[in-house]
Amino acid sequence: MKSKIGKIALVVVPLVAALFALYPSYNFSGLEEKRNDALMRASQAETPADSLAIMNEFKKQYGQEYQSAKENSLQLGLDLKGGMYVTMEVDVVKLLRETAQKEAIDDTFDRVLVATEEESQTSDESVVDIFARKFNEIAKPEGKSLISYFDLGDISNATEEGILEELTNNADGAINQAQEVIRQRIDKYGVSEPNIQKQGSRRILLELPGVTDESQIRNLLETTARLEFKLVRSNAELVQSFKKIDQMLASKLGESPKATKETKTDTAQVTEQVIPAPEPTAELNSTDESDENNETTETAENADSTKKEDVAKADTSNPYEGLSEADAQNLYSSKHPFTRMFATYWVGDKDSQMQPVSYDINSFPQQGNYYFRIHEDSLAKLKIMLNDAKIKALLPFDTELAFQAKSEATESEKITGQILDFYGLKSEPELTGDVIVDAGKNVDPTTNSWVVNMSMNSDGSDKWASITGANVGKRIAIVLDGNVYSAPNVNSKISGGSSQISGMANAKEASLLEIVLKAGALKAPVKIIEEKVVGASLGDDSIASGINSTLFAFGLVILFMILYYSRAGLVADISLLINIMVIFTILASLGGTLSLPGIAGIVLTLGMAVDANILIFERVREELNKGRSLRSAIDEGFSKAMSAIFDSNITTFMTGLILYYVGTGLIRGFALTLMIGILSTLFTAIMVSRSLIELQLSDGKNSSFSFGQSNNS
Repeated sequence: MKSKIGKIALVVVPLVAALFALYPSYNFSGLEEKRNDALMRASQAETPADSLAIMNEFKKQYGQEYQSAKENSLQLGLDLKGGMYVTMEVDVVKLLRETAQKEAIDDTFDRVLVATEEESQTSDESVVDIFARKFNEIAKPEGKSLISYFDLGDISNATEEGILEELTNNADGAINQAQEVIRQRIDKYGVSEPNIQKQGSRRILLELPGVTDESQIRNLLETTARLEFKLVRSNAELVQSFKKIDQMLASKLGESPKATKETKTDTAQVTEQVIPAPEPTAELNSTDESDENNETTETAENADSTKKEDVAKADTSNPYEGLSEADAQNLYSSKHPFTRMFATYWVGDKDSQMQPVSYDINSFPQQGNYYFRIHEDSLAKLKIMLNDAKIKALLPFDTELAFQAKSEATESEKITGQILDFYGLKSEPELTGDVIVDAGKNVDPTTNSWVVNMSMNSDGSDKWASITGANVGKRIAIVLDGNVYSAPNVNSKISGGSSQISGMANAKEASLLEIVLKAGALKAPVKIIEEKVVGASLGDDSIASGINSTLFAFGLVILFMILYYSRAGLVADISLLINIMVIFTILASLGGTLSLPGIAGIVLTLGMAVDANILIFERVREELNKGRSLRSAIDEGFSKAMSAIFDSNITTFMTGLILYYVGTGLIRGFALTLMIGILSTLFTAIMVSRSLIELQLSDGKNSSFSFGQSNNS
C-alpha cells in the first residue's frame, strides 16, 4: 500500500507543483488585460490629472496583487513581448589615450593603441591586457616604458604593474559609471522593467520592453554624461513661490466647477501617505588638515531669533474648526492644489529638529534650510504642473527644480512606491565634472562611517576653493544628467582640491556616489555596437508560431507513440505532458525568461523525452520476445536502458552548460530551457513512466500491458 501511495505521489505532486507555480502567470495575464484597459482609458482622458487618477485607481485596487503576480510569473523575452535589444561598448582605448599625459603621446604610443583597437574588435579579452601585450611588442623594443606615458602622482613609487592595475581599475570604473548613467536615463524615458547588465569586460546589454523608436533611444544612450555642481536654493523665497502657485491654482479651481469636483475626489495623496523627514544631510569637508582652522561661518544677524520662529504658526482664525477630518483634508486640498502633493520640512540649523511646514501661514523663516519630499506616484503630476509657463514664471529667477535620482527599489518599495527628495537649484552650475581627477569611497577611521573622497585638477581646485569659501554653511548639489545624487553641506572653505563627502548611509550609497563623480573624471565614451527591434505584432506572431510548432510536434509525438507502442505509448504521452509542465514550473520558479529559442529548446526536449521512453520500451519488447514475464521484462527493460539514457542526456546537458556560460542573450535562453528539459526528462521518463505502468499492474486482475509487441504478455 505504501509503495502504491509513493507511485501516486510521483505523478500527482509534479502536477500540483506545476499548478501552484504557474498560477501567478495565469493571474498576471488577467491583471495585465485590466492594466492595458486602464492605460487605454488614461490615454483617452481629457486632462493629465484624469489620466493619473485612472492609473492611481488601478494601483490602489490591483497594485500589490499585480506586482506580486508579475514577479512570480513566467517572463517573456523581447522576441515574444516586443521591444529593443541594445549592446553597448565602453571605448576603453579612448580611455587609455585620455589617461595618458598629452605631452608624452607620440607615434609609438599611437601605434600601440591602433594595434590594441584592431585586436579588441575580434577578442573578448580585457582591453587593458591587450594593450599591455601590444605595448611590450611595439614600444618595449624602442626603449619605451609605461612610466613615461602615465603619471600616477608619486613617481618614486610608480611601477609598470601599478600603472596597469590603475588602468584596469579605471576601465572597470568606466563601465560601472556608464551602467549607472544608462540606468537613470532609461528610467527617465519610462521603460517598464528594463534589463541592464554587464557583458564581459567592456560591454553592457540592454533589453528594453515596449521600445520601438530606435533613433530616440540611440540619442538617449549616446549623449555624453554631464556632471555639474549647483548651489541649492531650497530657501524661503522658493517656499513663498510655492504658496503663490497654490493661490493661482486655487483661484482657477474656484472658477471651474469641474476642477473643484475633481479636487474633492482626488484628495491630497501626500497627506494620506506617511512621508518621513529626510535624513541628516551629507557634509562636504576638506581633507587638507591645514584648512581645518579656516572655516568661516555665515551667521545671520537675527539667527537666534530665527531659531525661535514657529514654522507652523497659522492665521488667528482657523478655517478647519468644526470640520470632520475628511472635510478638512478636502478644504486643505482645494486651498493648496500644488503643495499638497509633497511634504515640506524646515530646520533652523544643524542642531535643530526638522519641523513640518504648513502653507496656511503668511510668512516663512528666512534663515535655515527647507527640504522637500514627494511620493513617486505624485511625481508625474507635479512635473506636468511645472511644465506650465505660468507656474514656471512664479518660481524665483535663475532657479530650477531637480529631483533625486531613483535608486533600485527595495522589495517593500516595489509595493508602496519610493519617496524622493527634490531641490531648488541655481540654474547655472558653479563647476562641471571635467575638473575631477579621481574619486573613491573609503571608511573614515575616526567615525567608522563611509565617505567619498574627491580630488580635482589645479584649475578646478582654485575654482572649488572660491566656491566653497563663498558658500560655507550652504549646500551644493552633485547633479548628473539632471538628477541629484547628493547635496552635501559645505562646512569650510576647501583649498587644494581634495574634498571629503560624509553622511553615506552604507557602502552601496558610497559606491554609487563614487561612480557618479567619476562620470566627470573618466573620458570613456559609450557606443552602440548592436541593436535589434522586435515589434509587438512580430512578438505576437512569434508566440503564435512557437505555440503552433510546439503543439504540432507534441501532436505528432503523441500519435506516433500510441500507434507504435499502444498502451505504453499512452503512458509515455502522459509523462511527456507532465514533463512540459515541470519545465515551465522550474523556469517560472527560477525567475527565468521564455524566449523563442527557449521554445525551440522545449521542442527539442520533446524529442529527447520520447527517445528515453523508446529506449526503455524497446528493451522491454526484447525481453518479452525472449520469453520473460511482463513484470520481469519491465524490470530488465528499465534497468538495461539506463546507461544509454544517461549517456545521451548527460552529454547533451554538458553541451547546454557550455552554451549557457559562453553564449549570450537568446543563446542562453535556449541553453537554459534545454538543460531544464533534460533534467525533467530524466525524472518523467524514468520515474513517472514506470510509476504509471506499475500502478496499472498493481491490480492482480490486470496483468496484461501492451508495449506494441505482436504477442502481448
